[in-house]
Amino acid sequence: MSPKEAQKLCQALETEPVVSIRLNDKIDCLTFDADTEEVPWHEDGYYLSKRPQFTLDPLFHAGCYYVQEASSMFLGEVLNQYVKKDSIVLDMCAAPGGKSTLISQYLGDEGLLVSNEVVRQRVFILSENIQKWGNGNTIVTHNYAKDFGNKLENLFDCILVDAPCSGEGMFRKDAGAVEEWSLKNVSECVARQCEILDEVWDALKPGGVLIYSTCTFNQEENEKNVQWIVEELGAEVLPVAHDTSWGIVEGRVGYHFYPHKVKGEGLYMCALRKNGAPGASFRMPKQKNAAPKAKVDGEAEMRSWLKHPDRWVIRQQERFMSAYPSKYKDLIDYISTQFICISTGFGIGELRGKGVAPQHSLAMLKDINKQAFVCTELSLEQALAYLRTEAIVLPDVAQGMVLVTYEGVPLGFVKNVGNRCNNLYPKEWRIRKL
Repeated sequence: MSPKEAQKLCQALETEPVVSIRLNDKIDCLTFDADTEEVPWHEDGYYLSKRPQFTLDPLFHAGCYYVQEASSMFLGEVLNQYVKKDSIVLDMCAAPGGKSTLISQYLGDEGLLVSNEVVRQRVFILSENIQKWGNGNTIVTHNYAKDFGNKLENLFDCILVDAPCSGEGMFRKDAGAVEEWSLKNVSECVARQCEILDEVWDALKPGGVLIYSTCTFNQEENEKNVQWIVEELGAEVLPVAHDTSWGIVEGRVGYHFYPHKVKGEGLYMCALRKNGAPGASFRMPKQKNAAPKAKVDGEAEMRSWLKHPDRWVIRQQERFMSAYPSKYKDLIDYISTQFICISTGFGIGELRGKGVAPQHSLAMLKDINKQAFVCTELSLEQALAYLRTEAIVLPDVAQGMVLVTYEGVPLGFVKNVGNRCNNLYPKEWRIRKL
Protein backbone atom coordinates (compact mmCIF):
# COMPACT_ATOMS: atom_id res chain seq x y z
CA MET A 1 0.00 0.00 0.00
CA SER A 2 1.00 3.56 -0.49
CA PRO A 3 1.49 5.59 2.72
CA LYS A 4 -1.82 7.36 2.03
CA GLU A 5 -3.70 4.05 1.66
CA ALA A 6 -2.01 2.63 4.74
CA GLN A 7 -3.09 5.66 6.75
CA LYS A 8 -6.70 5.19 5.62
CA LEU A 9 -6.58 1.54 6.65
CA CYS A 10 -5.18 2.39 10.08
CA GLN A 11 -7.86 5.05 10.57
CA ALA A 12 -10.57 2.52 9.60
CA LEU A 13 -9.23 0.10 12.21
CA GLU A 14 -9.92 2.75 14.87
CA THR A 15 -13.63 3.00 13.98
CA GLU A 16 -16.53 0.93 15.31
CA PRO A 17 -16.97 -2.53 13.71
CA VAL A 18 -19.81 -3.01 11.25
CA VAL A 19 -22.76 -5.15 12.38
CA SER A 20 -24.14 -7.61 9.83
CA ILE A 21 -26.35 -10.69 9.77
CA ARG A 22 -27.22 -13.40 7.26
CA LEU A 23 -30.82 -14.65 7.14
CA ASN A 24 -31.81 -18.29 7.24
CA ASP A 25 -34.67 -19.33 4.97
CA LYS A 26 -36.57 -20.44 8.07
CA ILE A 27 -38.12 -16.99 7.92
CA ASP A 28 -38.90 -14.47 5.18
CA CYS A 29 -37.77 -11.32 6.93
CA LEU A 30 -36.76 -9.93 10.30
CA THR A 31 -37.63 -6.66 12.00
CA PHE A 32 -34.98 -4.95 14.09
CA ASP A 33 -35.04 -1.60 15.84
CA ALA A 34 -32.33 -0.54 13.41
CA ASP A 35 -31.99 0.56 9.80
CA THR A 36 -30.85 -2.16 7.39
CA GLU A 37 -28.84 -2.20 4.20
CA GLU A 38 -28.17 -5.12 1.88
CA VAL A 39 -24.72 -6.71 1.74
CA PRO A 40 -23.99 -6.36 -1.99
CA TRP A 41 -22.28 -9.73 -2.47
CA HIS A 42 -24.83 -11.92 -0.68
CA GLU A 43 -28.58 -11.88 -1.18
CA ASP A 44 -29.32 -12.93 2.42
CA GLY A 45 -26.81 -10.54 4.05
CA TYR A 46 -27.84 -7.32 5.80
CA TYR A 47 -26.02 -4.54 7.62
CA LEU A 48 -27.64 -3.18 10.77
CA SER A 49 -27.18 0.48 11.70
CA LYS A 50 -26.70 -0.50 15.34
CA ARG A 51 -26.13 -3.70 17.29
CA PRO A 52 -29.28 -5.07 18.91
CA GLN A 53 -29.19 -7.26 22.01
CA PHE A 54 -29.33 -10.50 20.05
CA THR A 55 -29.57 -12.49 23.28
CA LEU A 56 -33.02 -10.96 23.85
CA ASP A 57 -34.33 -12.17 20.48
CA PRO A 58 -35.76 -15.72 20.56
CA LEU A 59 -35.45 -15.89 16.77
CA PHE A 60 -31.67 -15.62 17.16
CA HIS A 61 -31.69 -18.73 19.36
CA ALA A 62 -33.98 -20.49 16.87
CA GLY A 63 -31.40 -20.11 14.11
CA CYS A 64 -33.36 -17.64 11.99
CA TYR A 65 -30.20 -15.67 11.27
CA TYR A 66 -26.47 -15.77 11.93
CA VAL A 67 -24.51 -12.76 13.11
CA GLN A 68 -21.76 -12.95 10.50
CA GLU A 69 -19.05 -10.59 9.38
CA ALA A 70 -20.08 -9.24 5.96
CA SER A 71 -16.78 -9.76 4.14
CA SER A 72 -16.83 -13.51 4.81
CA MET A 73 -20.19 -13.79 3.03
CA PHE A 74 -18.23 -13.41 -0.24
CA LEU A 75 -17.84 -17.17 0.05
CA GLY A 76 -21.33 -17.38 -1.47
CA GLU A 77 -20.07 -15.76 -4.69
CA VAL A 78 -17.30 -18.37 -5.01
CA LEU A 79 -19.75 -21.21 -4.43
CA ASN A 80 -22.19 -19.83 -6.98
CA GLN A 81 -19.50 -19.59 -9.64
CA TYR A 82 -17.58 -22.84 -9.09
CA VAL A 83 -19.39 -25.36 -6.88
CA LYS A 84 -22.46 -27.41 -7.86
CA LYS A 85 -25.24 -27.80 -5.34
CA ASP A 86 -24.97 -31.61 -5.34
CA SER A 87 -21.34 -31.41 -4.18
CA ILE A 88 -19.65 -33.01 -1.19
CA VAL A 89 -17.86 -30.20 0.67
CA LEU A 90 -15.40 -30.10 3.57
CA ASP A 91 -15.08 -27.03 5.80
CA MET A 92 -11.73 -27.86 7.39
CA CYS A 93 -11.45 -25.20 10.13
CA ALA A 94 -15.12 -24.52 10.68
CA ALA A 95 -15.82 -23.13 14.18
CA PRO A 96 -17.83 -21.19 15.14
CA GLY A 97 -19.84 -22.02 12.02
CA GLY A 98 -20.60 -18.89 9.99
CA LYS A 99 -19.14 -20.21 6.76
CA SER A 100 -20.46 -23.73 7.39
CA THR A 101 -24.03 -22.50 7.79
CA LEU A 102 -23.60 -20.53 4.55
CA ILE A 103 -22.37 -23.66 2.73
CA SER A 104 -25.17 -25.75 4.26
CA GLN A 105 -27.74 -23.24 3.02
CA TYR A 106 -26.19 -23.24 -0.45
CA LEU A 107 -26.16 -27.06 -0.77
CA GLY A 108 -29.70 -27.49 0.54
CA ASP A 109 -31.16 -30.97 -0.04
CA GLU A 110 -28.74 -31.84 -2.83
CA GLY A 111 -25.27 -31.85 -1.27
CA LEU A 112 -23.41 -32.93 1.85
CA LEU A 113 -21.18 -30.87 4.15
CA VAL A 114 -18.53 -32.22 6.50
CA SER A 115 -17.86 -29.44 9.01
CA ASN A 116 -14.67 -30.04 11.01
CA GLU A 117 -13.03 -28.37 13.97
CA VAL A 118 -9.86 -29.65 15.62
CA VAL A 119 -10.13 -27.57 18.83
CA ARG A 120 -12.38 -29.46 21.23
CA GLN A 121 -13.73 -26.41 23.08
CA ARG A 122 -14.84 -24.90 19.77
CA VAL A 123 -16.32 -27.98 18.11
CA PHE A 124 -19.39 -28.01 20.38
CA ILE A 125 -20.15 -24.37 19.55
CA LEU A 126 -19.90 -25.37 15.89
CA SER A 127 -22.29 -28.29 16.39
CA GLU A 128 -24.78 -26.04 18.20
CA ASN A 129 -24.80 -23.49 15.37
CA ILE A 130 -25.15 -26.21 12.73
CA GLN A 131 -28.11 -27.74 14.57
CA LYS A 132 -29.81 -24.37 14.99
CA TRP A 133 -29.45 -23.71 11.26
CA GLY A 134 -31.62 -26.76 10.72
CA ASN A 135 -30.70 -28.28 7.34
CA GLY A 136 -29.68 -31.79 8.44
CA ASN A 137 -27.19 -32.06 5.55
CA THR A 138 -24.10 -31.72 7.74
CA ILE A 139 -21.74 -33.96 9.71
CA VAL A 140 -19.70 -32.24 12.42
CA THR A 141 -16.33 -33.89 13.01
CA HIS A 142 -13.42 -33.38 15.39
CA ASN A 143 -10.33 -34.55 13.50
CA TYR A 144 -6.97 -33.50 12.10
CA ALA A 145 -6.41 -32.55 8.46
CA LYS A 146 -4.25 -35.63 7.92
CA ASP A 147 -7.21 -37.88 8.80
CA PHE A 148 -9.12 -36.55 5.80
CA GLY A 149 -6.15 -36.81 3.46
CA ASN A 150 -5.42 -40.37 4.55
CA LYS A 151 -8.94 -41.81 4.78
CA LEU A 152 -11.02 -39.87 2.24
CA GLU A 153 -8.75 -39.57 -0.79
CA ASN A 154 -10.43 -37.89 -3.79
CA LEU A 155 -13.78 -37.54 -2.00
CA PHE A 156 -14.50 -33.82 -1.87
CA ASP A 157 -15.66 -31.64 -4.74
CA CYS A 158 -14.74 -28.58 -2.69
CA ILE A 159 -12.66 -27.92 0.40
CA LEU A 160 -12.73 -24.66 2.34
CA VAL A 161 -9.65 -23.92 4.43
CA ASP A 162 -10.44 -20.79 6.42
CA ALA A 163 -7.04 -21.03 7.99
CA PRO A 164 -5.97 -20.07 11.52
CA CYS A 165 -4.11 -16.81 10.99
CA SER A 166 -2.51 -13.78 12.64
CA GLY A 167 -5.86 -11.99 12.63
CA GLU A 168 -4.84 -8.58 11.34
CA GLY A 169 -8.25 -8.16 9.72
CA MET A 170 -9.92 -8.46 13.14
CA PHE A 171 -7.89 -5.75 14.88
CA ARG A 172 -10.83 -3.38 15.37
CA LYS A 173 -13.10 -6.18 16.64
CA ASP A 174 -10.65 -8.05 18.83
CA ALA A 175 -8.15 -6.34 21.11
CA GLY A 176 -6.60 -9.76 21.79
CA ALA A 177 -5.61 -10.05 18.13
CA VAL A 178 -3.59 -6.84 18.45
CA GLU A 179 -1.86 -8.01 21.64
CA GLU A 180 -0.98 -11.43 20.20
CA TRP A 181 0.39 -10.14 16.88
CA SER A 182 4.12 -10.50 16.16
CA LEU A 183 6.34 -11.36 13.22
CA LYS A 184 7.05 -14.67 14.95
CA ASN A 185 3.33 -15.39 15.15
CA VAL A 186 2.94 -14.64 11.43
CA SER A 187 5.71 -17.14 10.63
CA GLU A 188 4.12 -19.77 12.87
CA CYS A 189 0.77 -19.22 11.16
CA VAL A 190 2.32 -19.69 7.72
CA ALA A 191 3.84 -23.00 8.79
CA ARG A 192 0.55 -24.19 10.29
CA GLN A 193 -1.44 -23.11 7.23
CA CYS A 194 0.85 -24.98 4.84
CA GLU A 195 0.74 -28.06 7.05
CA ILE A 196 -3.08 -28.10 7.01
CA LEU A 197 -3.20 -27.57 3.24
CA ASP A 198 -0.62 -30.27 2.56
CA GLU A 199 -2.31 -32.83 4.80
CA VAL A 200 -5.85 -32.30 3.49
CA TRP A 201 -4.90 -31.96 -0.19
CA ASP A 202 -5.33 -35.64 -1.12
CA ALA A 203 -8.96 -35.50 0.04
CA LEU A 204 -9.77 -33.03 -2.78
CA LYS A 205 -10.70 -34.56 -6.15
CA PRO A 206 -8.61 -33.69 -9.20
CA GLY A 207 -10.52 -30.82 -10.76
CA GLY A 208 -12.00 -29.99 -7.37
CA VAL A 209 -12.05 -26.48 -5.90
CA LEU A 210 -10.04 -25.31 -2.90
CA ILE A 211 -11.22 -22.09 -1.30
CA TYR A 212 -8.46 -20.62 0.83
CA SER A 213 -9.18 -17.70 3.13
CA THR A 214 -7.74 -15.82 6.08
CA CYS A 215 -8.76 -12.79 8.12
CA THR A 216 -5.36 -11.19 7.77
CA PHE A 217 -3.65 -8.77 5.36
CA ASN A 218 -0.02 -9.85 4.91
CA GLN A 219 1.29 -11.55 1.76
CA GLU A 220 3.10 -14.29 3.68
CA GLU A 221 -0.19 -15.83 4.83
CA ASN A 222 -2.07 -14.94 1.65
CA GLU A 223 -0.49 -14.52 -1.80
CA LYS A 224 2.70 -16.37 -0.93
CA ASN A 225 0.77 -19.32 0.46
CA VAL A 226 -1.38 -19.42 -2.68
CA GLN A 227 1.77 -19.42 -4.79
CA TRP A 228 3.05 -22.32 -2.67
CA ILE A 229 -0.20 -24.23 -3.32
CA VAL A 230 0.14 -23.64 -7.07
CA GLU A 231 3.79 -24.69 -7.25
CA GLU A 232 4.03 -27.43 -4.60
CA LEU A 233 0.57 -29.01 -4.54
CA GLY A 234 -0.47 -28.35 -8.12
CA ALA A 235 -3.36 -25.99 -8.78
CA GLU A 236 -4.50 -23.05 -10.86
CA VAL A 237 -5.94 -19.83 -9.47
CA LEU A 238 -9.55 -19.14 -10.46
CA PRO A 239 -10.95 -15.65 -11.11
CA VAL A 240 -14.07 -14.70 -9.14
CA ALA A 241 -16.32 -12.27 -11.00
CA HIS A 242 -17.47 -9.35 -8.88
CA ASP A 243 -18.78 -5.83 -9.21
CA THR A 244 -15.97 -3.26 -9.04
CA SER A 245 -18.26 -0.94 -7.07
CA TRP A 246 -18.06 -3.34 -4.13
CA GLY A 247 -14.58 -2.07 -3.23
CA ILE A 248 -12.87 -5.48 -3.26
CA VAL A 249 -9.15 -5.22 -4.06
CA GLU A 250 -7.64 -7.80 -6.40
CA GLY A 251 -4.25 -8.92 -5.21
CA ARG A 252 -1.59 -10.53 -7.37
CA VAL A 253 -3.72 -13.61 -6.76
CA GLY A 254 -6.92 -13.65 -4.74
CA TYR A 255 -9.09 -10.90 -3.30
CA HIS A 256 -8.64 -8.55 -0.35
CA PHE A 257 -11.31 -6.92 1.76
CA TYR A 258 -9.95 -3.82 3.51
CA PRO A 259 -12.09 -1.99 6.10
CA HIS A 260 -11.40 1.39 4.46
CA LYS A 261 -12.58 0.04 1.10
CA VAL A 262 -15.54 -2.18 1.99
CA LYS A 263 -18.18 -2.19 4.69
CA GLY A 264 -16.74 -5.13 6.58
CA GLU A 265 -13.69 -6.50 8.33
CA GLY A 266 -10.38 -7.59 6.83
CA LEU A 267 -10.45 -10.76 4.73
CA TYR A 268 -8.47 -12.52 2.02
CA MET A 269 -10.03 -15.20 -0.21
CA CYS A 270 -8.75 -17.14 -3.19
CA ALA A 271 -10.27 -20.00 -5.22
CA LEU A 272 -8.06 -22.63 -6.86
CA ARG A 273 -8.71 -25.69 -8.99
CA LYS A 274 -6.68 -28.82 -8.27
CA ASN A 275 -4.65 -30.03 -11.21
CA GLY A 276 -5.57 -33.31 -12.84
CA ALA A 277 -8.31 -34.59 -15.08
CA PRO A 278 -11.66 -34.85 -13.31
CA GLY A 279 -12.75 -38.44 -12.89
CA ALA A 280 -10.77 -39.87 -10.01
CA SER A 281 -13.15 -40.39 -7.13
CA PHE A 282 -13.23 -41.81 -3.63
CA ARG A 283 -13.45 -45.57 -3.39
CA MET A 284 -15.38 -46.79 -0.41
CA PRO A 285 -13.42 -49.53 1.39
CA LYS A 286 -15.35 -52.76 1.62
CA GLN A 287 -16.73 -53.30 5.07
CA LYS A 288 -15.83 -56.73 6.43
CA ASN A 289 -18.77 -58.64 7.82
CA ALA A 290 -21.03 -55.61 7.66
CA ALA A 291 -23.84 -56.01 10.16
CA PRO A 292 -27.40 -55.91 8.81
CA LYS A 293 -29.40 -52.78 9.52
CA ALA A 294 -30.51 -52.88 13.13
CA LYS A 295 -34.13 -52.32 14.08
CA VAL A 296 -34.73 -48.78 15.33
CA ASP A 297 -37.09 -48.39 18.27
CA GLY A 298 -40.05 -46.16 17.45
CA GLU A 299 -38.95 -45.58 13.85
CA ALA A 300 -42.47 -45.34 12.42
CA GLU A 301 -43.44 -42.68 14.97
CA MET A 302 -40.28 -40.67 14.36
CA ARG A 303 -40.84 -40.73 10.61
CA SER A 304 -44.24 -39.16 11.22
CA TRP A 305 -42.38 -36.21 12.75
CA LEU A 306 -40.82 -35.36 9.35
CA LYS A 307 -42.37 -33.64 6.33
CA HIS A 308 -40.27 -35.73 3.92
CA PRO A 309 -39.54 -38.99 5.78
CA ASP A 310 -38.12 -40.74 2.71
CA ARG A 311 -35.23 -38.27 2.58
CA TRP A 312 -33.80 -39.57 5.82
CA VAL A 313 -32.25 -42.74 7.18
CA ILE A 314 -32.59 -43.23 10.93
CA ARG A 315 -29.92 -44.95 13.01
CA GLN A 316 -29.90 -45.86 16.69
CA GLN A 317 -27.00 -45.79 19.14
CA GLU A 318 -28.08 -47.07 22.52
CA ARG A 319 -31.04 -44.85 23.51
CA PHE A 320 -30.39 -42.05 21.00
CA MET A 321 -31.55 -41.91 17.38
CA SER A 322 -30.17 -39.69 14.63
CA ALA A 323 -31.31 -39.05 11.07
CA TYR A 324 -29.24 -38.08 8.05
CA PRO A 325 -29.71 -37.88 4.27
CA SER A 326 -30.50 -41.27 2.73
CA LYS A 327 -28.79 -40.05 -0.46
CA TYR A 328 -25.41 -40.25 1.33
CA LYS A 329 -26.21 -43.11 3.68
CA ASP A 330 -23.25 -45.39 2.86
CA LEU A 331 -20.72 -42.57 2.93
CA ILE A 332 -22.02 -41.20 6.22
CA ASP A 333 -22.03 -44.68 7.74
CA TYR A 334 -18.39 -45.07 6.71
CA ILE A 335 -17.32 -41.65 7.99
CA SER A 336 -19.01 -42.33 11.32
CA THR A 337 -16.78 -45.39 11.79
CA GLN A 338 -13.55 -43.62 10.83
CA PHE A 339 -13.92 -40.16 12.36
CA ILE A 340 -14.89 -38.55 15.65
CA CYS A 341 -18.40 -37.37 14.82
CA ILE A 342 -19.90 -34.82 17.20
CA SER A 343 -23.22 -34.73 15.34
CA THR A 344 -24.40 -36.65 12.29
CA GLY A 345 -27.34 -35.05 10.51
CA PHE A 346 -29.60 -34.32 13.46
CA GLY A 347 -30.77 -36.00 16.63
CA ILE A 348 -34.37 -37.03 16.14
CA GLY A 349 -35.41 -39.16 19.11
CA GLU A 350 -34.47 -40.54 22.49
CA LEU A 351 -35.84 -43.56 24.35
CA ARG A 352 -37.60 -42.44 27.49
CA GLY A 353 -39.60 -44.84 29.58
CA LYS A 354 -41.68 -47.04 27.30
CA GLY A 355 -41.65 -44.72 24.31
CA VAL A 356 -39.58 -42.36 22.22
CA ALA A 357 -39.35 -38.61 22.79
CA PRO A 358 -38.16 -36.00 20.28
CA GLN A 359 -34.68 -34.51 20.68
CA HIS A 360 -34.24 -30.75 20.66
CA SER A 361 -32.44 -30.68 17.30
CA LEU A 362 -35.64 -31.97 15.66
CA ALA A 363 -37.32 -28.70 16.69
CA MET A 364 -34.56 -26.80 14.85
CA LEU A 365 -34.93 -28.88 11.67
CA LYS A 366 -36.56 -27.21 8.68
CA ASP A 367 -38.12 -30.55 7.72
CA ILE A 368 -40.00 -30.96 11.02
CA ASN A 369 -43.69 -31.81 10.61
CA LYS A 370 -45.23 -29.41 13.12
CA GLN A 371 -48.64 -31.03 12.62
CA ALA A 372 -47.31 -34.14 14.37
CA PHE A 373 -47.14 -32.26 17.68
CA VAL A 374 -49.31 -30.16 19.93
CA CYS A 375 -47.99 -26.63 19.28
CA THR A 376 -48.37 -23.46 21.27
CA GLU A 377 -47.14 -19.92 20.67
CA LEU A 378 -45.17 -18.21 23.44
CA SER A 379 -45.03 -14.52 24.27
CA LEU A 380 -41.65 -12.81 24.33
CA GLU A 381 -41.55 -13.06 28.14
CA GLN A 382 -42.42 -16.76 28.05
CA ALA A 383 -39.93 -17.44 25.26
CA LEU A 384 -37.06 -15.84 27.17
CA ALA A 385 -38.02 -17.77 30.30
CA TYR A 386 -37.99 -20.97 28.23
CA LEU A 387 -34.56 -20.12 26.80
CA ARG A 388 -33.28 -19.62 30.36
CA THR A 389 -34.54 -23.20 31.04
CA GLU A 390 -37.02 -21.89 33.60
CA ALA A 391 -40.32 -23.62 34.23
CA ILE A 392 -43.26 -22.17 32.30
CA VAL A 393 -46.98 -22.77 32.77
CA LEU A 394 -49.36 -23.53 29.89
CA PRO A 395 -52.75 -24.03 31.59
CA ASP A 396 -54.80 -24.09 28.38
CA VAL A 397 -52.61 -26.57 26.51
CA ALA A 398 -53.04 -30.35 26.43
CA GLN A 399 -50.75 -32.36 28.67
CA GLY A 400 -47.84 -34.27 27.16
CA MET A 401 -45.12 -33.29 24.70
CA VAL A 402 -45.60 -29.75 23.32
CA LEU A 403 -43.66 -27.93 20.61
CA VAL A 404 -43.32 -24.29 21.65
CA THR A 405 -42.94 -21.57 19.02
CA TYR A 406 -42.23 -17.85 18.85
CA GLU A 407 -43.61 -15.90 15.89
CA GLY A 408 -44.42 -19.27 14.37
CA VAL A 409 -40.82 -20.55 14.55
CA PRO A 410 -40.11 -23.62 16.73
CA LEU A 411 -37.97 -22.99 19.81
CA GLY A 412 -38.03 -26.50 21.29
CA PHE A 413 -40.09 -28.88 23.40
CA VAL A 414 -41.65 -28.94 26.84
CA LYS A 415 -43.53 -31.70 28.61
CA ASN A 416 -46.72 -30.24 30.02
CA VAL A 417 -47.65 -32.01 33.25
CA GLY A 418 -50.55 -29.70 34.09
CA ASN A 419 -49.49 -27.36 36.88
CA ARG A 420 -46.17 -26.68 35.12
CA CYS A 421 -44.04 -27.71 32.13
CA ASN A 422 -40.81 -29.65 32.29
CA ASN A 423 -38.42 -27.50 30.26
CA LEU A 424 -36.52 -29.65 27.71
CA TYR A 425 -34.32 -26.89 26.26
CA PRO A 426 -30.64 -27.99 26.29
CA LYS A 427 -29.07 -26.69 29.50
CA GLU A 428 -25.73 -26.10 27.77
CA TRP A 429 -27.48 -23.72 25.31
CA ARG A 430 -29.45 -21.75 27.90
CA ILE A 431 -29.31 -17.98 28.25
CA ARG A 432 -27.18 -17.36 31.31
CA LYS A 433 -27.39 -13.56 31.46
CA LEU A 434 -29.87 -10.99 30.16
